[in-house]
This record gives sequence, structure tokens and C-alpha cells, in this order.
Amino acid sequence: MLVGVCDFPGSYAFPPAGYGGIERWLWTVAVGARAAGADVHLLGPGWRRDLGPEWTRKPIRLEDAAPRSTEARELRSAGYDLLVVGHEYPTLPAWRRTREKLDCDVATFQHAPDFQHAADAFDGTHTRLYCYSPEMIERYAAHRPIAELAVHLGLNEAGPPSAPGRDLVWLGRIDEQKAPHLAVRAAQLLRRRIRLVGPVFDADYVKRHEKLFTADHVEWVGEVGGHVKTAAFREAAVFVYTYARTYVEAGAAVFGESLRAGTPVAALTWRKGTCAEAALCDRTGTTTVLSPEEDDETAARALAAAITRTDDLDHAEVQAIGQHRFDAQRHFETLSSQPC
Repeated sequence: MLVGVCDFPGSYAFPPAGYGGIERWLWTVAVGARAAGADVHLLGPGWRRDLGPEWTRKPIRLEDAAPRSTEARELRSAGYDLLVVGHEYPTLPAWRRTREKLDCDVATFQHAPDFQHAADAFDGTHTRLYCYSPEMIERYAAHRPIAELAVHLGLNEAGPPSAPGRDLVWLGRIDEQKAPHLAVRAAQLLRRRIRLVGPVFDADYVKRHEKLFTADHVEWVGEVGGHVKTAAFREAAVFVYTYARTYVEAGAAVFGESLRAGTPVAALTWRKGTCAEAALCDRTGTTTVLSPEEDDETAARALAAAITRTDDLDHAEVQAIGQHRFDAQRHFETLSSQPC
């Protein structure tokens, strides 16, 4: 099987060093495809040049290939069986124009909760859309979505065996949508330290919660990647997951990252059918569902109780489950198989 994994214009490299969702997912698919024995072409100029000679880079983007150009002929002659691309592209007319001449399957994962696809973007067989949670499946029901957990990897993130860990960790972008202040308050209620790992996207949000974010029990780590990012999960006793009441998490990377490192998850959600429910089981974490009408203090106390319940989970078992559930090869094999 020949697989083309397509980049797109953006501010992050493929794969990115730290933060970056769709970019990391596309890299995971490429890694999983090679592990499954497929030939892989990294399509587009955004792929890093330091990936090693085992990777074939083709700096061509489908949307930039004119119909009778050398690039279009090269793409047609390659004989791709499958193209994997960011969720916007099966709706992009220029990308579709080239792809329709290639006679290959297309797979993508819905990484945004509000993107509007063309009515005929997916047929559920040759052009396939994958969604993480029951919530996302419902939102994109018109496009015949297929349920699948997104798997995200970065460079050098293969971790060592799990460890019991200490303290708490929260990882993601620091902004209103991700609501880390709730995790910080829950840690404060438990009199435990918490590490915040990730880039600040909203300085005004941090300022509004300055008293919490500058408390003695909070350690700011910043954005990290590779072994350092893996260690941030592994060295924690519990990973704490939060998000804002109105935010819809489309394809959360953090669940797989935490479970593969062997760290159980305490999650706060505001409705049923979210990514947390899809990713976790009673052996890998605790999910607390609250009404969005509850205030922040009530939410923090409920999250603190979830953290306490999660403390007793076995990290070695968590890692074994996580490495199976969020395995790159298994993920690729799912994406590359037409549904029965």
C-alpha cells in the first residue's frame, strides 16, 4: 500500500516540537503506516527535513498542482492507495480537483467542532471522516462519520515504563477554553502541587485568575516536547483534564499521551458523550460530569474528589491499556480499512 500523508500551510512544522494537534496526528498516521508495512510519502513542503533518509518527502500540495502540470502528472503516476489529510481539505475545491484524478481513498479526522463540510465531501467508504466522541459523531452525522480515538505522537516521545508519579499535572494551551484554573483550584483544595505544561494563548485569561495561577502550589513549566513532555506525564500521580462549559473537544491528544505514559486521568466534563468518556474506563481514570450551571468552586470540589478516586489506579495497568488503545499502527490500520 502506498500512503500519502499531506501537510498544510501553518505555523507549526510537521511534526511539531511541542504543541500542535493536527500536525501531530498526521505524523502519527505516517509512523503507524510504516509500522504496518506501508510505503509512505510525506506530501507538502512543511515536513521537517531532519526526519532521516528512511522518509520520502514530496514537497507537492494537491491544491497547488495545476491540472496538466508536472506536479499533477507525478501525483497521478505515483499510484496512491490512500491519502490522509487535515479535516478541511476534502471540502477544498482545489484539493478535491486533484484528488479526484488519483483514484484513491481519503481519510481524515475531525479536529474542529464547528467546521462546515461540503455536503458531498464524504461517502463513508472511499472518502472517510473519523470522529473521536459520541458528541462529535452526532455533530457530523450527515457525513457518515466513523468512531475512532485520535492518536497523536511527536518526535522522541516513546516513553520508559510507567512510574507511580507524584503531584498533579495539567497539559494543554493556557486559555479560557481549556480552563486550567479549575485544575489549579482543585489541587489547592487537596493541598497538592500541580504543574502547568503548555503555551499561554490568552494572557488576559491568566491575569483574571492571577491569584490562583501565582499560588505557591503551582509550577509553570511552559511548552515542552519530546522526552521532556513524556516525562511531564510520567512523573505525575494524576493528569487533570478540564475545559470550559461551552467548549467542544473534538479530538483530544492528552488522553492518549497520559495513558501511554502510565498516568491515570481525572477529568471534569459538562455533559455526556465527550472525549473523556470515549477515551477512559474505570481502570484508566475518573470522569466527573457536572451541569454547566454549577459554579467554578463546585466544579473544583467535584474535580478534587475525582482526583482522589483516581489516585489508587495502577500505573502499570494504565500504561498497558493506553499503549494498546492509543497505538499508532492500530490507528493507521483502522483508518486504512474500508468499513464493512
